Amino acid sequence: MSEEKLKIVMYPWLAMGHLTTFLHLSNKLAERGHKIFFILPTKTLSKLTQFNLHPNLISFVPITIPHVEGLPEGAQTTADVSLAMSPLLRHAMDLTQPLVDSLLKEIKPHFVFFDFACWLPALARRLGIKSLKYIIVSPASVGYVLRDELEADALLEPPTGFPPSVLKLSPQEVRSLTPWCSLKERCSGMTFVQRLIMSIDECDALGFKSCREIEGTYCEFLEKKFNKPVILAGPVIPETPTVSLDETWAHWLDQFKAKSVIFCAFGSEAVLKLDQFQELVLGLEITGLPFLAAMKPPEGFNTVEEALPEGFKHRTEKRGIVHGGWVPQQLILSHPSIGCFVTHCGSGSLWEAMVNECQLVLIPHLGDHFINARMMEGELRVGVEVKRGDEDGFFTKEAVMETIKLVMGEESEIGKEIRANHAKWRDFLLTKGLEDSYMDEFVQQLRRLVI
Repeated sequence: MSEEKLKIVMYPWLAMGHLTTFLHLSNKLAERGHKIFFILPTKTLSKLTQFNLHPNLISFVPITIPHVEGLPEGAQTTADVSLAMSPLLRHAMDLTQPLVDSLLKEIKPHFVFFDFACWLPALARRLGIKSLKYIIVSPASVGYVLRDELEADALLEPPTGFPPSVLKLSPQEVRSLTPWCSLKERCSGMTFVQRLIMSIDECDALGFKSCREIEGTYCEFLEKKFNKPVILAGPVIPETPTVSLDETWAHWLDQFKAKSVIFCAFGSEAVLKLDQFQELVLGLEITGLPFLAAMKPPEGFNTVEEALPEGFKHRTEKRGIVHGGWVPQQLILSHPSIGCFVTHCGSGSLWEAMVNECQLVLIPHLGDHFINARMMEGELRVGVEVKRGDEDGFFTKEAVMETIKLVMGEESEIGKEIRANHAKWRDFLLTKGLEDSYMDEFVQQLRRLVI
């Protein structure tokens, strides 16, 4: 099996962040000649086709996600549903099991990569196929949150045996995780955490987009805790897009001097409450700096324009944009004018930021974002988290403004420290040969599992 090319089926969770992360990995594997069959919802095909860099080796397999009562008609991804509907969407994904079974029998792959479909490892095993749970969140987050204690209060402290670290959650953050830890899904009878633990227990190996130089101790913890190989794919930095930044964005950014613009983006799914949305954009305004914010409309609103504070648009029209649609984040982050990135701390966004020169302001939104923020600020020292209330989790416009000024200030000692650390880690992640070395070892470990 040493030189035989692998045949791999990918079936990620029905969210664009998961689909794109799996596709980035698929591109790296296809680059080495491996054949990928990528299962995805029909409606996402047009969005992802442009990111398939090896269409001769990566075959998309579009499927229709079954309708489940309680979901909107035609719902196929998390973009179509509210957070409260996620358990129903997971049930809809569960209902694809017979179709996936047929596809695996037809394709006969060596491996199936998955994340949320906890039934896939057992299905694959019956067919003689190995399964790898490719987890798009950090090893530190998985190690901290996934544990046998179902009471959310247990999350106030790290689990037994967890590496000594600065990682810790506030009472408010723990409360936000309560539904994941204790509420059972009506259809599966499991909590979300139980679903994830089951999928880890059943799979053959765990895979992460990470490096041992950054999260090695947490990987070792997971290997011991779950008695599974942990295989790291390295930074999996997406290829530089072949297209240029859209002329509209490029023209707007070009008018400002280097490293002067704040870019604020909260991913494709994060939705803030109105009061926090307004505090955030007002915080950007009172910095006095130019800014581009890509945000979804807050809860209860159809557009960002109708949710903006009174007079905001008039006051900031020459130096600020709040955009409610998709933006090419990777291209914007690499623009010379961007000096600061205000982020919700999703793993994908943080990795993109780490290989660019912008400074990080951290406003974790939910779930693993909190642990990611502690890693960035407390361990790697490459960003600063916006202070918020321990009990209510509320952040103010002043806190947003002060944190931005702190990381961007030329004379700020903290700003100097995080700029130096960010530059050090950026150089490491872009080291010639680093990514190839990780990916080659990733493939070798896969091969050893199928011998």
